[in-house]
Amino acid sequence: MEAIVGPTIFNHVMSAIKFVHSFAPLVRPSVVLVPSLLVELTSSLASFVGMDEQTVCYTLGLFLAYPLGLVMLKLPFGLPRHVFSFLMGAFLLQYTIGVQWIHHLVSSLAAYGLILALPLRKSKALVPAFAVLYCVLGHLHRQFLNYLGWDLDFTGPQMVLTIKLCSLAYNLYDGECLRDPGNNSRAANKCKKYALHEVPSLVEYLGYTFCFSNILAGPAYEYSIYRDAVEGKLLKNDKNAPSSFLPTLKPFLVSLICMAMFVVGGAKFPILDPSDPQHNSPPWVKAHLPFLKRYCYQWVALFFCRQKYYFAWKNAEGANNIWFAGYEGRDEDAKIIGWDHANNVDIVAFETAPNIKICSAAWNKKTSNWLTRYVYMRTGGSLIATYSMSAFWHGFYPGYYMFFMSMPLLTACERVGRKKLSPVFSTGGKWSPWGIVTILTTSFLVEYFVMPFQVLAWEWGVEIWKSHYFFGHILCFGFLLVCGLLPSSGGEGGKGKKKKE
Repeated sequence: MEAIVGPTIFNHVMSAIKFVHSFAPLVRPSVVLVPSLLVELTSSLASFVGMDEQTVCYTLGLFLAYPLGLVMLKLPFGLPRHVFSFLMGAFLLQYTIGVQWIHHLVSSLAAYGLILALPLRKSKALVPAFAVLYCVLGHLHRQFLNYLGWDLDFTGPQMVLTIKLCSLAYNLYDGECLRDPGNNSRAANKCKKYALHEVPSLVEYLGYTFCFSNILAGPAYEYSIYRDAVEGKLLKNDKNAPSSFLPTLKPFLVSLICMAMFVVGGAKFPILDPSDPQHNSPPWVKAHLPFLKRYCYQWVALFFCRQKYYFAWKNAEGANNIWFAGYEGRDEDAKIIGWDHANNVDIVAFETAPNIKICSAAWNKKTSNWLTRYVYMRTGGSLIATYSMSAFWHGFYPGYYMFFMSMPLLTACERVGRKKLSPVFSTGGKWSPWGIVTILTTSFLVEYFVMPFQVLAWEWGVEIWKSHYFFGHILCFGFLLVCGLLPSSGGEGGKGKKKKE
């Protein structure tokens, strides 16, 4: 990192980091919720399976949310559940990241103080600014100490917390807007189902920000969803309440399959050099394979890499469903709406997405909701602001920005294609000939653009794009140029369809 920022900046930053770390002895006594026996058993298990202790702790933490969910299910609605949610969330943080759990508590309390002290019209901007800044500093801290390395630290849970704090601040502001007859906020009206009309108590608030079933891997759903599940709003008057067994079992089993696929497939098709992933270029790029073979390797490697995300999100989905946090209730005809509140990924929809819009909506769905409701809609539909926020939220590795700053180009191509080509060639649904073409094209280009996101480093990202002859960028710019010369179609899928929608 010193070679990147220069010795002067590096030394100043390291001095600041050492100052922050000097408080560790004061905070260490706060790690009181994890039994020493559990620590010893985890260490022994890590040695037995040949894995690092951090990974084992995190994986076991995800699975521990299931028995905790069973306990949550048996507790009375209301206050006992809020307290249990907070304490067990703190326990999981202390178990997985140790003393760094204090970041979650400090930032939660600081944001709550801002909400109480400031007018809502100000806190809806300052709370997200504070939350994002705290998250950003966490990312920078991690990059300075271990550039391109892998550490399990507080930044993962902090990313989930950032979404919660940003959403909550806007929920409260939207509630104020909706109470004012003269306020015509379109965004507030679109998000009114999540609006809050009073600030949660401290216990309720900490129960939400520390919620044990989503603190490690999300999904960061809205406060109103958490509140309704804790208070039993959707179950109290339902004499035929559904069972949560199958909605819990299905994502749990899917998560196990995804974990196995990642362990086996990820080892066989690594993206980075297994011998030294922090310093060596991806070996499959240096091997000078033929273009088609090289691209196919990348496609397969990325497919297996995605399985670790599917594992974490599906595992968390089941842990939330077990105590009905994912339950959506019944419609007007008393039919069950579904269990989508805790669903963070639609695997089939993502893998067969015909366009970027569906691709984004199916991947990390609750983060996508956050970006849509509280960035895109609040900035007049700015794609640059939305993708920039997503990049900041992920961190400051160049690979993130190479990917996210390329997405507006791909989105522009999609919009032009939908306007000028779909009305002419679309003859049916998703699996029509044209639909299959769009699925293959989307996958082909997304796999090209996303690789820098995985390798993180600028030079590796450029090296990979160069090995593919920058075909993704060339095709997109060429597509926009050619389609710009074509007349707009007025059939379905063009202006007529837009007006109908």
